[in-house]
Parts: sequence; C-alpha cells; structure tokens
Amino acid sequence: MGRKRKGRPITGWLVIDKGPDITSTQVVGRVKHMLQAQKVGHAGTLDPLATGVLPIALGEATKTVPYVMAAEKQYRFTVRFGEARSTDDAEGDVLESSPSRPSTAEIAERLPEFLGRIQQRPPAYAAVKVEGRRAYDLAREGNPQDLPEREVRIDRFELIDRPDDDHAIFEVTCGKGTYVRSLARDLGAVLGCFGHVTALRRTVVGQFNLDNAVSLESLSQMVQEDTLPQVFLSVVTALADIPALAVTEPQAHRLRSGQTITITPQSVRGTVLDGDTIKVVREGELVALGRLDGAELAPMRVFTAQNDARAVGRKTIDVDYS
Repeated sequence: MGRKRKGRPITGWLVIDKGPDITSTQVVGRVKHMLQAQKVGHAGTLDPLATGVLPIALGEATKTVPYVMAAEKQYRFTVRFGEARSTDDAEGDVLESSPSRPSTAEIAERLPEFLGRIQQRPPAYAAVKVEGRRAYDLAREGNPQDLPEREVRIDRFELIDRPDDDHAIFEVTCGKGTYVRSLARDLGAVLGCFGHVTALRRTVVGQFNLDNAVSLESLSQMVQEDTLPQVFLSVVTALADIPALAVTEPQAHRLRSGQTITITPQSVRGTVLDGDTIKVVREGELVALGRLDGAELAPMRVFTAQNDARAVGRKTIDVDYS
C-alpha cells in the first residue's frame, strides 16, 4: 500500500489578494504551510511587482487549473512614459530614454491598434521556457532571449486616468498568455516615447475577483480564529461557463470508474454540441469533466468524493502526519 500523503485533504478554491514583492510560488508555499494542505497550486502567475487576484487550487480543484488559466482576465496598470527598461517594468535597468511625452488624445487614438487578436512578443524576463529553462533565468544570467511573437487576444484597452505627463492609468481585459508589460512597451513604441509598467493589479480571473479575495495576513488570522470555511469556494466555481449535467449516483459511479454513460443531450444545462466539454455533478459535487459524442458521455477527467473546504473547519479535519 502506498504511503499516505501528508497534510489535510482539503478541496476547493481560495482567492488570494497577492501583495507586492512576493512571487506566486511563494504565495502557494505560504498557503500550503498555513493550511497544512496536501495539494496546492495556483492558476496564473503574477510578477513579484504585481498585486491582486491569484486563484489558489486545493486538492481536487487542481484538476481544473487549466480551465481557470484559459479564462478571461482583467488588469489595471500604470505606464510610465519616457523610459524603456530591461524587464518592461520599474524593476529593470533603463535601456533607452526619450524627452517626448504623448498627449491624452494621442494615447487614446492608438489604443484601438491593440484590440482583437494581435501578435505580441513576451518580455525578456518572462516565465516562457527556452530549451527547458525559464527566460527570466537566462536574462538574469546576462543572456536575455529575443522571444518569438505569439498571438494573444485583447478585448478591451481603455485609458482610465492621466495623473501627469509622465504617467497614464489603463484597464485591459484580455485572454490567456497576454503580457501587460509587453502592452506598455509596445504602446510606448508606437507613441515614439518608450514606456514601462510601474504598477499592476489583476482584478479578475474568470469567475474569481477581488470581492472574494483575501490577503495572506487575513488568511493567517482566519486560521487562528478557525473561520476558514468563509473564504473557500467550491471546485465547480471555476467551471461556471461550462455546460452542466446532473447525474444519478449509479451514473456518477460509472463515470468515476472510467466508463461512459448514455444521456439525453437535452438534459444538459447550457448549449452543447458533439465534442464539447461538460461538467458532471451529483448533488452539487463535481463528478467528472466529460466529452459528448451523440448520446454517449465519456469521462475525460474524474474527481474523487471531495472534502469540500467550505464545509470543514480547521479542527475537524483528520490530518495524517505519519
């Protein structure tokens, strides 16, 4: 028999309002330590400079991380005009400078060029892998890479405020893989004045936003007060946009055993076509993610019966430290 995993078998989503000067990986480590959880991961890296929504998956919720990473995101950020920096944000070295500053009208005129599906080159200091290594590690070693452009999607790019001639505040809604630092750099380039990010805050990731986020400090206090269930979200929260099917207990058992089931497509809540992904639930609990082929639903990813983190307290979970 395999050795039991150490820690508490907690399942659910936790939304952290990440502070500055800490990496996303460090946040995961602190959450895992505080909750003594068996399995923890995050859905979408934030730079150390950046703050805001960092969805944390626990237990079975880690199986839904790809769906959150692919979800729409929103950011509010400040661009400083007049300087190009090695990291495309305020932490890097100044590479070039310009005395030119764009007018508010000039900025607004160029923003539509960045809407839709565009080609974007990631920053040299990015998490993109180059021959198995992170680009930012190579850059820190003095070997920055000229990373290839890739397609990203920008749904909204709006000028929010102009505090002074040097700075402008924007909001952007975008798809997976978009680098806000690259947006600032490229906007500065088309305006002929250079630009980099000085402040960046993520406000939305899919179904998660700042309204259901807590800081690490608040989380620590909740651990002490045994009030953790107040901030946990169920696994299915991450899959709100996916069509749903409620099944019987025998059907749930078959799916969890890797077998297909026969359904009536009309019983699926939401528009669904052959080949689409469906979330399967039993009395509110996520059973599987399946793919529809006619009247047959085949499991793609199954979920074990869950210790929903919202329903358990710090003192009532069995912990195995053997």
